[in-house]
Amino acid sequence: MTAFKILLVDDEKPFVEALAQRLRHKRFQVHCAFCGSEALNRLEIDDTIDVVVLDLKMPGLDGIETVKAVKKNHPLVETIMLTGHATIHSAVDSVKLGAVDYLTKPCDIHDLVSKITQAASRKRDRETQLFNAKTKPYISDRERNELIDSILNRNSER
Repeated sequence: MTAFKILLVDDEKPFVEALAQRLRHKRFQVHCAFCGSEALNRLEIDDTIDVVVLDLKMPGLDGIETVKAVKKNHPLVETIMLTGHATIHSAVDSVKLGAVDYLTKPCDIHDLVSKITQAASRKRDRETQLFNAKTKPYISDRERNELIDSILNRNSER
């Protein structure tokens, strides 16, 4: 199995670079973006990203707007919020929009690795389910489309 591919998104460049190095030591493939729009551009270029780890407060597109765009344009990509500006309201909004988890800085690297691994595994499982739905013989187009929609819209089934 190939290593899980992570996109770190935070406007604090030293933090991103340090975290990327730590995650690479854990055998993840890590790419970095320093704002929401850069992250969305990266996702358009690279459709193999499994998990986006995203800060909440950034100039331009903030974390909430970025999660919303990621889930709209790349519904299989999992997102984890990692922020130093945690509020109950932002946590609820993030999860409602499809983030699989919400962590606060500083966070334990083992907790983050565990959350990333779970999210990436979930994404890969959903990709397999989607492939199987698309290639399933002997079902109608309507049934196939309903099955595909149910796989793509499983944000709350964690």
